[in-house]
Amino acid sequence: MSLNSTLAAVTDRIIARSETTRAAYLERMRAARGKGPARAHLSCSGQAHAYAATGPDQQTLAEASKGHLGIVSAYNDMLSAHQPFETYPVLIRDAVRKAGGTAQVAGGVPAMCDGVTQGEAGMELSLFSRDTIAMATGVAMSHNVFDAAVYLGVCDKIVPGLVIGAQAFGHIPAVFLPAGPMTSGLANDEKAHIRQKFAAGEIGREELLKAEMAAYHGPGTCTFYGTANTNQMLMEFMGLHLPGSSFVNPGTPLREALTVEGAKRALSLSALGNNYTPVCDVLDEKAFANGIVGLMATGGSTNLLIHLIAMARAGGILLDWQDFAELSDAVPLLARVYPNGLADVNHFHAAGGLGYMIGELLQAGLLHPDTRTVAGEGLELYTQEPFLTEDGLTFRPGTGQSLNDAILRPADAPFQKSGGLKRLTGNLGTAVIKVSAVAKEHRVVQAPARVFHDQEEAKTAFKAGELTGDVIVVVRFQGPKANGMPELHSLTPFLGIMQGRGQKVALVTDGRMSGASGKVPAAIHVVPEALDGGPVSRIQDGDLVRLDAVKGTLEVLTEGALEREPATADLSAHQHGTGRELFSLFRRSVASADEGASVFGV
Repeated sequence: MSLNSTLAAVTDRIIARSETTRAAYLERMRAARGKGPARAHLSCSGQAHAYAATGPDQQTLAEASKGHLGIVSAYNDMLSAHQPFETYPVLIRDAVRKAGGTAQVAGGVPAMCDGVTQGEAGMELSLFSRDTIAMATGVAMSHNVFDAAVYLGVCDKIVPGLVIGAQAFGHIPAVFLPAGPMTSGLANDEKAHIRQKFAAGEIGREELLKAEMAAYHGPGTCTFYGTANTNQMLMEFMGLHLPGSSFVNPGTPLREALTVEGAKRALSLSALGNNYTPVCDVLDEKAFANGIVGLMATGGSTNLLIHLIAMARAGGILLDWQDFAELSDAVPLLARVYPNGLADVNHFHAAGGLGYMIGELLQAGLLHPDTRTVAGEGLELYTQEPFLTEDGLTFRPGTGQSLNDAILRPADAPFQKSGGLKRLTGNLGTAVIKVSAVAKEHRVVQAPARVFHDQEEAKTAFKAGELTGDVIVVVRFQGPKANGMPELHSLTPFLGIMQGRGQKVALVTDGRMSGASGKVPAAIHVVPEALDGGPVSRIQDGDLVRLDAVKGTLEVLTEGALEREPATADLSAHQHGTGRELFSLFRRSVASADEGASVFGV
């Protein structure tokens, strides 16, 4: 199948736009490769320091090795998704020893749980934790003693941060090793229903907590298709996972075998062998275009509209929201996974999963087939599935048909002909909206605005019975410069209640929504943000606002509204406490959402 014309055109535009910055990045990587790991050039004291705690590997490192593998881990047991990583270093070290190599934990990176901090002050650190993780990765790898690396991370900001950090050492091969999703618990739609009942005051906290603990009940990622699982999808579409490894449950023999194989594979890709595959060659313009296609075809998290841009810039590649919008129009939606459907990621994986989707998109000409991956040359390798046999781990062709067409459909009979995300433009600025879970009758909302300066104000107004008619809820001063751009997922239950009552309702914000953004239309990441004096700072209660996700527009219709002086907000309460004072430099230097909301330049 010939390459889809839109995919070809968008990729060509990305290549042209990135020509200067990408060339400069690759030149830096070539220079770094020429220097190589500095083990042999370290002083005797330096080498002794590096090898002192390696036990049986100490002499091997001092003499020679078939390769030294760095492990960068986001392990902690606060995150269910990262708790399985506790045992990975032992598996990895044993695996590479058998292959004649050595491995060390190069360093750990912080990893916070957005599920814990939703609606709390800690959420204002969440986005900035991505760039902190990237910097921590740089510190871990800075000793320059590694021939290849494996990165252990899963959740929201962790994988993007690790990818950004890995590209600073882009001359070194990198394999990302996931932990997999927890087994299915309380159904996600039932969990959402109970949250709505609690928001409406129909049940108490005891019943709510019981339901939440039945949903989040063991090691592994949350089972809905939010940011964490969108990250895992991207790592396969972009060639940094082993094929079919993203959604294998923790604590299973197959999960362990994939971890072992991933470690050995990383070692085999180093410059010491004949299959040198640095991460800078894997993450090229085609890989990022494939990642955007995967985001659209699966109806993935809105957070990746920011993260993919930041990840790409770390390798000198310049993406913009127009690239996402055009690919969304060309890519069909092939999956229905909660919040875009009733299935969870375990059901999705059982129905054919990423291997089936990649096969369908390749046949439709909607993916670049000729990318380099950690599995080898060509994305066709990612239509395979891993299996355990008497001879060990093997890969064989995956299913050529969906095993449940309520969850997965072929490219010629999709759930909808376009992808799950839209770009909005108009006199209120530029924003994005996730429409894959929004019913067609809710995709155009024209209503009076009700303006708030934080989500607690909005929730208080709802509880007081003030939000009874059609309304567009505007929550501003939530951008990266204002307060770190926290997710506003705690608004979802009451907005859903209002929509369920028959009200026309939408959200407009310069903040973020979670990867769980669902049935209520939400124009998010509005730029310019209110703190920069963007048009959203001029809206007042009662102004008529129109959000049209069909035409892709976001406008205030009240005459003279944009001629007002911009509103201001008292943000002093967001400067201190729960670690926020440590990130003042980030708030002062962060780029806008459409540039990746990063503190790093290109």
